[in-house]
Amino acid sequence: MSSSSSTNVTVCASNDTLCTIKEYQVEVIIVPALLLFGTLVTLVPLFILRYCCDRNRTRVRTAQHYHSSSRRQTERHHQQQHRTKHQHHRSHLQGIDAPPGINPLEHEELPMSVTQVRQNVRPTMAVAPQRSTERHHEAFSQVAALPQTFSIHPNDTVNFYRARTDNKNVVLRVLKETATSSEKQKFLGFASFVSGLGPHPFIPALLGVMSAQSPLVMVVEELQQRDLLGFLWRCRQDNSGLQPSCDMTEKRIFTMAAQVASALDYLHSQNCIHGNVGARSILVGGDMTAKLWGFGPAHRRRTQGSSTGEDTVTKKWQAPEVLAMRPITKSSDVWSFGILIYEMVTLGDPPFAQVPSSELLQHLQRGSHLKRPDTCSNSLYSIIRSCCHFKAKSRLSTSELIRMLKAGESSANGRTALRVTEPFIFEKYLSEAGFAEAYNYAVL
Repeated sequence: MSSSSSTNVTVCASNDTLCTIKEYQVEVIIVPALLLFGTLVTLVPLFILRYCCDRNRTRVRTAQHYHSSSRRQTERHHQQQHRTKHQHHRSHLQGIDAPPGINPLEHEELPMSVTQVRQNVRPTMAVAPQRSTERHHEAFSQVAALPQTFSIHPNDTVNFYRARTDNKNVVLRVLKETATSSEKQKFLGFASFVSGLGPHPFIPALLGVMSAQSPLVMVVEELQQRDLLGFLWRCRQDNSGLQPSCDMTEKRIFTMAAQVASALDYLHSQNCIHGNVGARSILVGGDMTAKLWGFGPAHRRRTQGSSTGEDTVTKKWQAPEVLAMRPITKSSDVWSFGILIYEMVTLGDPPFAQVPSSELLQHLQRGSHLKRPDTCSNSLYSIIRSCCHFKAKSRLSTSELIRMLKAGESSANGRTALRVTEPFIFEKYLSEAGFAEAYNYAVL
């Protein structure tokens, strides 16, 4: 057995190379050849796939670059058309620009000459604005300083003028030449804030801002009757009823209150709490449309980050939680809205007239509330009470408030004008409202 095995192992002689190759050709030639062929079969498809993908990516990048270039060229073309149209529009307006969306920092110049009026004079409610007799630059004509009455928060850096442009009346809110850079930034910041609120039928329209050089100017639509508080006082003085525009009926209160509530609901949808609702912050147009203004506190909260009550002057319009220095909320605005209706039905009386501002929170904590005025209907008084619940969660929402006001409007008395026999005394109002001796009033 061992002899046979030895013979099988040593088939070829040690010096017979040809025999060795023939004997081991499978191991030496065929297996390596198969391995090499398999490697080629694997690598060639991979190479083809990589090459094709690279070419496709190149084509995609080229196409994207082409489309991107085409899109940029199209955008540049549209922008050029918009600038041409915009420049034509600006040339037509000559000093004011109000494109769709309102650019609050539109750079324009204000060539303006103003009629001088007496300064530091104790104002009266019935003073009419003095008009300039000469025609100024076509941008603004009939520019005249607005008469001053009194101001809760006097702003010594801003002057107010009324003017005409494009056949409509406007109010110019002009920053004084002596303003510091910080005051200029605040002025433009407020303009940007108002513009950012967006257009609404019951918020005064910001028509443009001129900021290229001094003076900086905000141009706002003019509402002929100016602030609601002064309008209510004029209605009280006009007991003869000779001026129909001053007649405040129950129906008119429902209508105007619904307009203000609509503006307030819109602000809340924009996550903006007004915080300054009151007759002093409502502007009234010649057609008796009411528009919500007085955004100063809202702007300060937005820029300074404070959400607690900071206005100690207007305490009698503030909700109990605000008086307690807790964060102001949308429900706080609803409380102030109830006070607004009280002002309207009393033709401008201050709320809680007999309660000192320093004692108002304790007065409310004892369960006291606004008494129903003689001129207030049951339906209006129920809305006042629904707005002025001590607990914020129990107050109406703005959407519920709008529904109640519109429902009440349909059946309200639109014929009988409200009359208050007690004469209006300016000093008494300041004392009862908690304003003390604060003059130069202007809501714009």
